[in-house]
Amino acid sequence: MALVAVAIFTVPFVILLVLVKTSSSPLTVLDESIALSLHAHALENPGYTTFLNVATEVFGPWTWRVLVVLTAVWLWRRGAPRLAIWAVATITFGGLLNLAVKGIVNRARPDLPDPVASAPGASFPSGHAMGAALGTCILVLILLPFLRSMTSRILAWAVAAVIMVFVAYSRMALGVHWTSDVIAGVALGVVVVVGTAVGFEAWRRGEGRKPAEPHVEGVEPEAFRGSHSG
Repeated sequence: MALVAVAIFTVPFVILLVLVKTSSSPLTVLDESIALSLHAHALENPGYTTFLNVATEVFGPWTWRVLVVLTAVWLWRRGAPRLAIWAVATITFGGLLNLAVKGIVNRARPDLPDPVASAPGASFPSGHAMGAALGTCILVLILLPFLRSMTSRILAWAVAAVIMVFVAYSRMALGVHWTSDVIAGVALGVVVVVGTAVGFEAWRRGEGRKPAEPHVEGVEPEAFRGSHSG
């Protein structure tokens, strides 16, 4: 399952990375077409644009960093220090990786007439989209042991997916990222979480613990046994 997830999200990221670095004409045309269409809609709907400007910051990278750190403090106090370290290490590594890839690719952001928003730094991959992927996936993997039914677990993943899509869309709609930027950001964020979760699971099994399915049971389900019935 982990290998499938890594493949599903790594392949599109690598393809987009190559296309961006080689200035692929079809990708450029597609990105520009979508950007101009969304920009026209943003200019025609200033109220909606204001909403997106606020929402995109509410769900920005720092929101997820703070939530993950606060959750890690809670985990530590509940006697789950390894899980706390995993959460902080994963979101920290993801953020540093985003900066590294941005620096290597050094892609310019969209340059649109009458911009409705602005953002500093390079464009690929989107830091907001990657931050949303990192934050939501980490928090869901921590939350899963507390959820009693498969329906509630599926719902948790669905909410995470909706947040990721919304953040990605908001960055495109505001004209601060190309479509390929946000797709790459989400993909890379998921790959990082899956990779560290697989590493954590390998450590668990090396310690002789019962094998778990992190996407269903959480990264360290035994940490909360006795405090729930899920």
